[in-house]
Amino acid sequence: MTDLERRYARWTALFYPADYQRTRGSELVDTYLSLAAPNRRRPSRADIADLAAGGLRQHLRTALGLGPGFRLAGLLALTTTSAFASGWAIFEALAPTVFRSRYTGPFMSLGVAAWAVWLLTAVVYVVAPGRWFRRLAVLAVLVTAGVVPAAMLTGIPRPPLIVLLPQLVLGIVAVGAATRHRRWVRLTPLAAAALTMPVTVAAELRLNFYGDYYLPAATALPAAGATLLIGVTLLAFGLAARHDYRGVWALLILLTPIGMLALNPLGAMLEDTGSGRPRVPMWSSMAAAAILVAVVGSALLALALAARGRRSAGGRSLPAEAVHYTSGTHSSAG
Repeated sequence: MTDLERRYARWTALFYPADYQRTRGSELVDTYLSLAAPNRRRPSRADIADLAAGGLRQHLRTALGLGPGFRLAGLLALTTTSAFASGWAIFEALAPTVFRSRYTGPFMSLGVAAWAVWLLTAVVYVVAPGRWFRRLAVLAVLVTAGVVPAAMLTGIPRPPLIVLLPQLVLGIVAVGAATRHRRWVRLTPLAAAALTMPVTVAAELRLNFYGDYYLPAATALPAAGATLLIGVTLLAFGLAARHDYRGVWALLILLTPIGMLALNPLGAMLEDTGSGRPRVPMWSSMAAAAILVAVVGSALLALALAARGRRSAGGRSLPAEAVHYTSGTHSSAG
């Protein structure tokens, strides 16, 4: 075995499930060797990236229930984003006049643009699921992400990052919401938005947050995260009892958004673990918490995919299929 062949074999073993390596690994390595440039001693970066992408595809194919799990996670994420969009819009509308911006009408910040698009997305999810919903959901994600640079350029107030970041991460997951559900299921996000309105009005009138986004966010976001975690966990156990693993995958996918909802308490824990813990964590602590959540959530999902691939090694192998990597390697070899 040459050095180049050995290195391709190592990359294949790293990226691909064990059963695929056993049945197709040598064929895969031979294909890359045949397309490699003469006198090459190491795989090119393009070949390594192609191997990584092909391995990911195979892991996704062996992950039973991952596709339905992603669609279920999307529905739950869309329900959460719709509820928050409704609540934050009402919160801004009820803010005292002194906190409102002359550029945003009766609202207090640029965030109202994101809340409006998310509410429209919930409506479209009911009446026109499919292509139009996907397009509008992507637009809602882009508008949410664009609030921060827009505020920097215009000087108009915006919601704090503790509010925008969870909405953005949940929105990315929400794009994958299933569109073939029955209408009453697709009504869930819109119903959540409608139910949130009177709750927000009652909370604002009773507690009077005086236009400070942080005070309600510090309470509402972790509470929503805990509710979502408990709900999806119970759903995962219930479905798994029937050998339906989409709930487990939905839980793994939603771990990162749930963690983003809990940035305030997580940031406080990182900043001070004693009795004198500050009520408002510093930005650096919350940024560190966000990075930690993203890394841990992604790692757990990747480990689950890898474990699923290893478990399938003793079972039946995948059916033969067209060699998916030839088109990529033709352009990457050399």
